Amino acid sequence: MQFLNRGLYALILIIFFQTQLVAEYLYKDEIVHRPAFTEQVERLGSELYQKTGIALRLIMLRELPSGMSITEYEKEILKNFNEPTIVLVFSEMDSQVDLMANDKSLYKYFNKRQVLSPVASAVQAFVLALTYADSWDSFNEMRKDYGGTILPLLAGKAKKEQVVGKYSGSMFNGYIDIVQQISQSKGVKLENDPGHANQTALFFVKLFFYGFVLYGIIMYIRRTIYRRRHKNEQK
Repeated sequence: MQFLNRGLYALILIIFFQTQLVAEYLYKDEIVHRPAFTEQVERLGSELYQKTGIALRLIMLRELPSGMSITEYEKEILKNFNEPTIVLVFSEMDSQVDLMANDKSLYKYFNKRQVLSPVASAVQAFVLALTYADSWDSFNEMRKDYGGTILPLLAGKAKKEQVVGKYSGSMFNGYIDIVQQISQSKGVKLENDPGHANQTALFFVKLFFYGFVLYGIIMYIRRTIYRRRHKNEQK
């Protein structure tokens, strides 16, 4: 009986330790619940912290606490950490994503605006600026706002059974982007860096956008030619 008690006690300790370990960099996960996803985030986050001293924690919420904005939530969560920490927060029901650091000096290691940009490419930003800018200043501002690695993927359509995969893919893509920026800024090489493999997904987002723009141009030209011919026939 004593042996069983010791065994049970040891098992509880092992389970508790593993839970703590898994929750270290994927700090909260109320959406994905996939071991492979957790392992990827944990491995990458752990190596980043070991080599740079910066902890990047991913938080995936079903919904923000009642009456709390995402900024307020981030500030509250960051109180739990003494080491240099950046939190990447996604709330499904609120349709919000944000980044916050507990030390302003950490922002020099990554480009928050670029990571959270809703636009994937420079060409896309230029086209949107031409379409929606109402002044030269706003045009210049909009054309520089691109390179997003989260929102362009989140905005993509997905079947019901693929939604969780879209969430995990887009958030991990953003997580990788931040990790790469920090490691490059610090001049360190990460063995667990998957490189630009996840950029393939963004490539297809860009391809779809360019295809849509090209289709619109072709249809505009065809309509213009048709109208001119029709006008000449009536004469």
